[in-house]
Amino acid sequence: MNTRPLLFQLLFALFIVISPATVHAQKGAASYEQMTVDILKYVNEHRVGIGRKPLTMNAAISAASEKHSRNMATGKLPFGHEGFDERMKKLADQLPPSYSYAENVAYGTNTAKDVVEQWLHSPGHKKNIEGDYNITGIGIAKSKDGTMFYTQIFLKRDK
Repeated sequence: MNTRPLLFQLLFALFIVISPATVHAQKGAASYEQMTVDILKYVNEHRVGIGRKPLTMNAAISAASEKHSRNMATGKLPFGHEGFDERMKKLADQLPPSYSYAENVAYGTNTAKDVVEQWLHSPGHKKNIEGDYNITGIGIAKSKDGTMFYTQIFLKRDK
């Protein structure tokens, strides 16, 4: 039995599945995931450096953060904290008991280190990073023109 035509068909099918567009999309998603990990790393390095406990990532908070970043990136919401109270109410319902909340947003920077440095040079954002919180979520989205939008939500919750 000649398996060469079957092998060719399988390789061709693999080529179709792993097209450059698919690789680019996967690479973009992976790079956003890595960027959220890096943002958390830099935020926690700062917190530990001032005697605070590190934050732990929470999937529900990350989903809310990502949705807010996406809404800003698509123009559904303006850049800023519009809808903050509604986001926090929803998170409080999902993650009881929750006591306090804060949110940092940024846009236009291209590295995790730049995002965190930008926040640390803003008194209000720095206060959130250094605040009495124990869990967080980070979300990133890109607008059609390539501008990156970042949201980090901080939450204090009894475990």
